[in-house]
Amino acid sequence: MSGEIEFGLYEILDDRFRPCTYGDSRLEQLHGDCRWAEGPLYLPAWRQLIWSDIPNDRMLRWDEATGAVGVFRPAAGHTNGNTLDREGRLITCEQGNRRVTRTEHDGTLTVLAGHYRGKRLNSPNDAVVRSDGAIWFSDPDFGITSDYEGHRAESEIGACNVYRIDPHSGEVQLAADGFRGPNGLVLSHDERRLYVSDSRAAHIRVLDILDDGTLGNDRVHIEGRGNRFDNIRFDRDGRLWAAAFGDGVHCYAEDGTLIGRLLVPEPVSNLTFGGPKNNRLFITATTSLYSLVTSMSGTHRVRRHP
Repeated sequence: MSGEIEFGLYEILDDRFRPCTYGDSRLEQLHGDCRWAEGPLYLPAWRQLIWSDIPNDRMLRWDEATGAVGVFRPAAGHTNGNTLDREGRLITCEQGNRRVTRTEHDGTLTVLAGHYRGKRLNSPNDAVVRSDGAIWFSDPDFGITSDYEGHRAESEIGACNVYRIDPHSGEVQLAADGFRGPNGLVLSHDERRLYVSDSRAAHIRVLDILDDGTLGNDRVHIEGRGNRFDNIRFDRDGRLWAAAFGDGVHCYAEDGTLIGRLLVPEPVSNLTFGGPKNNRLFITATTSLYSLVTSMSGTHRVRRHP
């Protein structure tokens, strides 16, 4: 199922948002047969986008050349967020299996994280990879509170945290705590700061990444004013884009000011940039995958450590 969704798409709240409105005037619906879609990731080498249909326990694939949609991975472990590492391998947060995995080039799976200090993780949600190979991931309890997006269970850790996987030892380390529902993660362009959306707290926090890889100077960067946030992404000009559920897609200036919104006909879960020029915005929203060719571009996809 695909087609154009025509309605008022852009809401300009600040003139700084106006340059973002010079792309498509309509959303294109690429697929509309999910229960709850999340985790979109564009694969440049294949010109395909994969994403997670969590309650249906499958990963789907959209082919840019043909527009065809098919199953990428069935019985996927109620996957949520997906990203690429510096070698172009797929990093996946499996809510149902309560682990973070890496898909090797031969298709086999390597478990990167399943426990912290001998206790099972809750339900990993999103991950980011720095150019030195370090991986941060969020671990809320969304996948264990019911059987809808995973498997109902008690939390063994008793908290919802952000963790770091050491690039050398593979050790899972506590990176940040004090979250109610840590969700989307993104690195600043210079990789010196980690941004974390906390869905239940309705804000986005930012933490400095210190020389030893630990995090410090934790502060609230954006208050949601009652709007929850899911995943977050930067564009090349430093604007922060946030999936804001029923309030569409928010766009924030570098100073944290809300400068505009994209109005989407379904509650928005995730977004990512892709396409050959990295200027196509893909949006997962409840049952659908949408896209929008934009006048801005996303930040780097995969960087290698110098």
